[in-house]
Amino acid sequence: MFDLNGKVALVTGGNGGIGLGMALGLAHAGARVIVAARNAEKSAAAVAQLQAAGSDSFALAADVTDEASVQALFDQVGERCGRLDILVNNAGTTVRKPVDQLALAEWHSVMDTNLTSAFLCCRAAHPLLKRAGAGKIINIGSMMSIFGAPYAPAYGASKGGIVQLTKAMASSWAADGIQVNAVLPGWIQTELTDGARAQVAGLNERVIARTAAGRWGQPQDLAGVAVFLASAASDFITGTAIPVDGGYSIAA
Repeated sequence: MFDLNGKVALVTGGNGGIGLGMALGLAHAGARVIVAARNAEKSAAAVAQLQAAGSDSFALAADVTDEASVQALFDQVGERCGRLDILVNNAGTTVRKPVDQLALAEWHSVMDTNLTSAFLCCRAAHPLLKRAGAGKIINIGSMMSIFGAPYAPAYGASKGGIVQLTKAMASSWAADGIQVNAVLPGWIQTELTDGARAQVAGLNERVIARTAAGRWGQPQDLAGVAVFLASAASDFITGTAIPVDGGYSIAA
């Protein structure tokens, strides 16, 4: 039920953090994993880890905020692999400022990277997934899809949008055998959240105090949900948003 042998998966921003954690989960389950990212050195290191996990993995350079670059990315996937079964939209960024201090260019940068990129990638992936007769799309939201934070207006708006985009595509593409779901990571230790801990006073202590698991998450904590949502085990699940946060979102 969780076997991904013979499946081809593309993970945007898959060369580090949550993206790599998910990619490794998919690789261990048997998928051929393609890493789409801009940093060639990080991508090469990620591909080495994926190949060590048994995946016939490779990397493709892409700017997922650019329409032409996204189309070229999926054209290459079709040419090299002949199919696509799984898409993980993980590319993301943030700017930590309250809305009154946020420049329009900063707003656009976050929205384009976090939300518009998912729209572009899903739209470009749809013909390949439909041709395969079935498909899985996993969009990465955030606990900020649920909560608000004074220092994350653009990030929160983009991640809230991810959930609504997920629901729209799930209802639109169900007839094509494509399931679309979102994952809402909690406080996961990555380069992005290392910056938050440095910039937001007391954040580390508040996260640990509120999280039922009593710790920050690690990228590998996202591997299981990735395999579940990419596999036949989730064939009757679509349009959902699943928190993976160690219990952070259930705290009173």
